[in-house]
Amino acid sequence: MKNQFLTIALSFLFVPSRYIEKDDVSLKEKNTTINYTTIRDSKAIYDQLHLATSGLSDKAFDYAYRGYQYLTKKQKLVNTDILAICDFSQSSNKKRLYILDLVNNKILLTSYVAHGRGSGTEYARQFSNRSRSHQSSLGFYITSSTYYGEHGLSLRLCGLEPGFNNLAMRRNIVVHGASYISDQYLNSNQFMGRSYGCPAVPESECEEIIDLIKNGTCFFIYHPTKKYLQSSKILKG
Repeated sequence: MKNQFLTIALSFLFVPSRYIEKDDVSLKEKNTTINYTTIRDSKAIYDQLHLATSGLSDKAFDYAYRGYQYLTKKQKLVNTDILAICDFSQSSNKKRLYILDLVNNKILLTSYVAHGRGSGTEYARQFSNRSRSHQSSLGFYITSSTYYGEHGLSLRLCGLEPGFNNLAMRRNIVVHGASYISDQYLNSNQFMGRSYGCPAVPESECEEIIDLIKNGTCFFIYHPTKKYLQSSKILKG
C-alpha cells in the first residue's frame, strides 16, 4: 500500500511537458504589462483630452471606456495604454477614428474611417455580423497581427461579442488602407467611399495607424443602436 501511494505522489512530480498549457505562461507575461493607473473616471479623461472639440460625444467615449475597463480588468488586453474608437454616429466625411493615449492623456491621432457599403451612404445606419452583408459590425474588438494582402499592410481584428462581431475573422474584417477614404476623394464626391465591412482608413495614414494599435489594443466601433447597447455583455460588465 505504501508503495502505491509513493508511486502516485511521484507521478504528479513528473507531468509531461505536453500537458503544460503555453497560454498560461503567455497570460502571466501579458498580465505584468497591465497598467491599472489608467482606470479613472471617464468624464475626467474626456475633459482632459478635450474630446468634445474633436467631435467625439461623451456617450461614445463613456461606452468605449466602460468596455476598455472591463477588458483591462479581465486581462484581455496586451496594450492597455491605447484605446481606439470608431464613432459611426458621425458622418463618414468627419474624422471619426480616435486613437487615444490614456496614460499620457493625449489624442495620438484622428482620422477618417470607412463603414461598410451595406451599412449606409454618408451615415452608417445598419450593422450585421453576417458574411457577405457588406455591413460594419458594432462592438469591442482586440487588434491582432498584421499581414500584407490585396490592400497592402492590414491589421486583423478579433471580435469579442457573439451576435455582433464575433465572426470578424471569418469575414476578413480588417483595418487596411483605401484610396476611397481621403480628402482627395471627398473633393469630388458627396461622401466618403465605403468598404465591404472593414474599417478602412486613408492609405497615407494606414501604416501609422496600424503601428499604434496592433497586437492587443482595445478597438471599439460605436453607434447608438439600442439593440447593441442594451445587449452587450461587455458594456454590462
